[in-house]
Amino acid sequence: MEIFESIAARRAVKHFDPQHSMSEEEKQRLLSAAVLSPTAFNIQNWRFIVVEDPALRQKIREAAWGQAQVTDASLLVILCADLKAWEKEPQRYWRDATKEAQEFILPAIDNYYRGKESVQRDEAMRSCGLAAQTLMLAAQGLGYDSCPMDGFDFDAVGKLINLPDDHVITMFVAIGKQTQPPWPRPGQLALDEVVIKNHF
Repeated sequence: MEIFESIAARRAVKHFDPQHSMSEEEKQRLLSAAVLSPTAFNIQNWRFIVVEDPALRQKIREAAWGQAQVTDASLLVILCADLKAWEKEPQRYWRDATKEAQEFILPAIDNYYRGKESVQRDEAMRSCGLAAQTLMLAAQGLGYDSCPMDGFDFDAVGKLINLPDDHVITMFVAIGKQTQPPWPRPGQLALDEVVIKNHF
């Protein structure tokens, strides 16, 4: 599917075919696309928890107030972020760069994040949001439907997946084959209401 068609066709689908299985090749293709998403300083702070265990999916569904897409989608990805990725061997993010680039970037990474917890968290949300959109558009391009989700008990899900203390959950993305079309778009704001030129 052409990219603009994918953008227009992508909707938050709530009803998936629980009998449909996605091939390992398709899963790898989607996740390989997601990790091409941009991150500040190339820190690649997203972590993709692919939940395949049916019993765990059922528990997560309970923590998501019974939403069927958690168990019925072919692929459930919990997008998390490592808040401390910036200080965990940051040279590996720039191993293929020139020595000059490394000497400039590595101290800049430390200076940008150290002691700034709100910056670390904001960056996590930005990075995972970009990755989620990449994942959903890639799924659309492969003929799948998707649903971004934040309607769940974050603390309960964190316990279920043994979330490390220095990580946060940002959202879910459920991917599969729809069994019911989504509602028509409820109403997009006009461009002249949301596009501001130069300043407010």
